[in-house]
Amino acid sequence: MLEGIILYNENEGSGGKAMLMYEKNLWDQGCTLVAGIDEVGRGCLFGDVVAAAVIMPYGLVLEDVNDSKKLSEKKRELLFELIMQEAVAVGIGIVDVDTIEAINIKQAARLAMKQAVHKLEILPEYLLVDAEKIDIELPQMSIIHGDAVSQSIAAASIIAKVTRDRMCIEWDELYPEYGIGVHKGYATKRHRDMLQRHGPTPLHRKLFIRNVMAGCEQMELELL
Repeated sequence: MLEGIILYNENEGSGGKAMLMYEKNLWDQGCTLVAGIDEVGRGCLFGDVVAAAVIMPYGLVLEDVNDSKKLSEKKRELLFELIMQEAVAVGIGIVDVDTIEAINIKQAARLAMKQAVHKLEILPEYLLVDAEKIDIELPQMSIIHGDAVSQSIAAASIIAKVTRDRMCIEWDELYPEYGIGVHKGYATKRHRDMLQRHGPTPLHRKLFIRNVMAGCEQMELELL
């Protein structure tokens, strides 16, 4: 057994076990192929939105798996490799900027999630989705802050986050002046300053930029 992995035992204490409440309820009903789904990049000014669907083995506990935002980059990378090694199946969905602009970010995030499920090599019996509903004919449950309470969703959040972060490194090479590799496309002060200086690239979300920049300008006026 690899470090950081234990088999589920209801009679043993485990921090990771607390993340399996939803999964265990489904296991008890005979559903062993449970997929967690999450997305990353919804609030960015730049780049694609990425979603992942992950089916973890029945009864397996990954001790350190949690909401990807609560983990260091180094920890996410280590867990990414562990999840990819141990998962029954992993699917990744990516929706590009043109589609985001055409259908809006909420629908684009849902589409990326749907793509991720379709890319699973094994059909799941049930979906646990982070705060969304997917247009797909499979039983599912939407869980608010699901990546903090479900191991399956947390695993998906890590896969999606690391996948998108690696894409950001590639984008950073195309547009080095914007610092995409550092802020990952979010509306940091540096990112906004670079947008004002250089203007948007083809991978920037134009509607997002208008809304965020207008909001920042209004806040600055109120502080004067």
